[in-house]
Amino acid sequence: MTTQHRDNQISRRSLLRGAAAVAGTAGLATSTGIAAAESTPRRRNGPTRNTVAVLGAGIGGLTAAHELAERGFAVTVFDRKELGGKSRTIPLPGTGVGGRAPLPGEHGARGFTSFYHHVHDTMHRIPMPGTRKSVYDNLIPFSVSDPRYPRAGNLPDGFPLMFGFYFDPAQALTPEGLQRILVEVFMQNNLVPLPEAMYMAGRVVTYLTSCEERRFGQWEHVSWWDYVGAANRSAQFQALAATGLTRALVAAKEYVASTRTMGNMMEGFFIALLQELTGGPKVYEVLNGPTNEAWLDPWISLLEGMGVQFRPGHALEEFVVADGRIGGARIRRPNGGTEVFDADWYVCAVPTDRARRLWSPEIRELDPALGRMDALTVDWMNGMQMFVTEKLDLGKGYNIYLDAPWRLTSYTQRAFWDVDYAAKYGDGSIVDGLTIDIADWDTPGILFGKTAKECTRDEIYQETWAQMSAALNDDGRIQLQDGIVREWMLDPGIEWADGQNTNDEPLLVNTIGSWADRPTAHTQIPNLFLAADYVRTNFDLATMEGANEAGRTAVNALLDASGSPAARAQLFTRDSIPAFEPFRQMDAGRYRAGQPNLFDLR
Repeated sequence: MTTQHRDNQISRRSLLRGAAAVAGTAGLATSTGIAAAESTPRRRNGPTRNTVAVLGAGIGGLTAAHELAERGFAVTVFDRKELGGKSRTIPLPGTGVGGRAPLPGEHGARGFTSFYHHVHDTMHRIPMPGTRKSVYDNLIPFSVSDPRYPRAGNLPDGFPLMFGFYFDPAQALTPEGLQRILVEVFMQNNLVPLPEAMYMAGRVVTYLTSCEERRFGQWEHVSWWDYVGAANRSAQFQALAATGLTRALVAAKEYVASTRTMGNMMEGFFIALLQELTGGPKVYEVLNGPTNEAWLDPWISLLEGMGVQFRPGHALEEFVVADGRIGGARIRRPNGGTEVFDADWYVCAVPTDRARRLWSPEIRELDPALGRMDALTVDWMNGMQMFVTEKLDLGKGYNIYLDAPWRLTSYTQRAFWDVDYAAKYGDGSIVDGLTIDIADWDTPGILFGKTAKECTRDEIYQETWAQMSAALNDDGRIQLQDGIVREWMLDPGIEWADGQNTNDEPLLVNTIGSWADRPTAHTQIPNLFLAADYVRTNFDLATMEGANEAGRTAVNALLDASGSPAARAQLFTRDSIPAFEPFRQMDAGRYRAGQPNLFDLR
């Protein structure tokens, strides 16, 4: 290896419900149709109250800016780094030669599931310049059978819940039928023994038939590890049903992940699979190019055309409080100087760890709920890029390494990007990019016996390669060939100092009971709103979809507070299976009576 680096049988209508909007926007323009100025509130005997400072330019902040600009508000967006947050493409500096673009780094596979309703709606409203298409048309669908789950030690490749398995969806519309299907799924390739397969199938059905009250009141306070009883079962069960499933769905840690969070995502994927099998869209989609090219650049261009002002490199240092309201946002300029930016309304869309630093004693006194954010947990979900000189043959391009201590996932960029890679990027010798996510930075690796947090940058690179090779090259086939990596980079948010890594961009994780510590979009401060993925939302997960919903929810709260007559931003509910509704209603009565779920037979 080179270690050179730079930093069908039933109708879909009868199957599903729930994608209906709870707040409609039927008459809202879909591109640059800005609402009339008179639709915005006015100060008493003064000018129009329509200036908004959006602090943070991730998906939540950009969504808020989009929805507000369409309604006639004058929006200025600030971000301490580049626009796009963790979703942005990160070019590798100095690698573009001969008119080519720098090598494109990504934080992850940039996957979009078919139950991402909010993000899809936004993408439909962003035109691709010079075409009659929207950026939504840049999504490439692929089936749930396409991801691979390579195992180390010559173990058969695993398929967590329902992935790579097709069945008659009509059979899944009763608890008994679903249990039969799931037992077959879990016994594929003798992955787990029959008693454990039956047990896990029962746990899935228990959650799907649980009412919302039980999900919040009981399952929110139980870890996924405990919910599936992993401690008392085989290593194979633990690897697949506990660790493998959490990694496949949300890249969470099974010991601390809330069962409600995991169960809701499991339900979403299951419904999406049923939808695919009855002629609906594929469960999973990815962009056909770097995120900036395929989505963010056209989005920012659209917003600029709508009058949105962007100020990247401008960091929010503090909110100035005056008379119980936000009286200004102190901004640090790129040159080190500061200014106080005055607006009528403030939408805070910075990540969890940075938001907490902004809550001064005065702000916490005005809204004590913000202080509870101190209890929220952030974790590391970062990765690296490897740029190779030989074609990679890693299935359909997306791999989940079930036995990797660092909980790795990877995808090959050329498997999805419609581009002549060598002609467009780098120096002409690099033919593909391998994007790897590292989800566990606290477990010792197989090469140096150190956690990722303890490894140097070069050791992280070598350890990551070793863990992937252990899964891909263990059966005699060499799928990762040494010496093909020409360039590599670690996420720039990871920095090494004093024998330890630090992370400038940690990610919120939904731990047991964390819902109670998360704020709503409208704070008790009249002109301060929150639009980041820690906000309580229906989707309820730190994802692009969750951030987009948070941005829309903040806008609706702002419209309510301002008295604006503009149409509210559209919000979507979670999908559900109507055939299971009687069981959920029955469970609501059982929960209120202090009884367990009917299928909870532990």
